[in-house]
Amino acid sequence: MKCPYCGTDNTKVIDSRPSDENSVIRRRRQCDSCGRRFTTYEKVETIPLMVIKKDNNREPFDRSKIESGIIRACHKRPVSTEAINDAVNLIESQIFTIEVKEIQSSLIGEMVMEQLKKLDEVAYVRFASVYREFRDVNSFLAELEKLYRKQ
Repeated sequence: MKCPYCGTDNTKVIDSRPSDENSVIRRRRQCDSCGRRFTTYEKVETIPLMVIKKDNNREPFDRSKIESGIIRACHKRPVSTEAINDAVNLIESQIFTIEVKEIQSSLIGEMVMEQLKKLDEVAYVRFASVYREFRDVNSFLAELEKLYRKQ
């Protein structure tokens, strides 16, 4: 494993423990060269999952796309990195629990919006405005009214 700080590949595992209901191994590592510590997560590789986009193109599932979308929505909001990571883990777990080889991007988007609604309502509205392609103020207000009615 390469050190993310100095780039050398001589690191050692200091601590290992199960994480996320025993589906992931969390490893604490230390670089032999620079002495800095970092954490890695190890999980079983599953069958490749394909995402069916709106235009019916298919592409491999990419967890980092979910993560970056949530991070963008939560920009300058009081949402911790840990909460974002937990949400991404939960969404990914839900996706793989379905046990399909292909999944609609719209279903993933709905899962993301559900988690964002729990994390931060402003982040939810930000994501929804892009995801649902709001064209005008009225569609934006309609989404806000739905959110307001559910409280």
